[in-house]
Amino acid sequence: MSNNVYLNQSELYDAMISRQPNLADIINEIRPFKYLDVLDLGAGSGRLSTVIAPLAKSLICTDISRPMLEVLEKKLMSNNYSLNWKTVVSDHRELPVPEASIDLVVSGWSISYLTNTYESGWEQNLDLIITELQRVLKPNGSIIIFETMGTGYETPNPPEFLTSYYALLQDKYGFDHRWVRTDYIFESVDDAIKNTEFFFGQELIDKIIQNQWSIVPECAGIWWKHL
Repeated sequence: MSNNVYLNQSELYDAMISRQPNLADIINEIRPFKYLDVLDLGAGSGRLSTVIAPLAKSLICTDISRPMLEVLEKKLMSNNYSLNWKTVVSDHRELPVPEASIDLVVSGWSISYLTNTYESGWEQNLDLIITELQRVLKPNGSIIIFETMGTGYETPNPPEFLTSYYALLQDKYGFDHRWVRTDYIFESVDDAIKNTEFFFGQELIDKIIQNQWSIVPECAGIWWKHL
């Protein structure tokens, strides 16, 4: 799970994920975010931040990649959002966020980079992250986490290196869980290949060609918890 894409191909990554559905309704269903103080953990180029920004009271966007946050900053500035927002380069395990200052934490496809079983000390990383999120949340705050349940699959087929992390979210930390489809919608098969190969590699490209997919199926898991 390389971070090179997020440092060197941030614009290309943003173009790819822009082909996925808007997740505002799903977030709002779990925890209405209008007028809330929100933290987007691992905000990247703004998949979640850009749909939260129009309604939130304030928004802190953290990510380990400055290039990704620069893409996000351009989006937020171009839309002239009047809310109090800021971006911060930060590790999930040590957040520069005051205690009990956040109503809602959202995190999309990010925590897994520290909590997959290829990562040494992944269980400790998860515990540090959950502890930090509980520290920054206000009483009655909420956490919503999105992670992959398989790209190129129409029903959940999570990578084996993430299943232990997912199990701990539910069994140890008490998160509820469901899944949704987050398909990529491209103009053509060639467009799908051009916009996904750099990130997903040959295995997915072979599936796209075999199935002649212009719509590339993907499943996402959602885990949430209210304090």
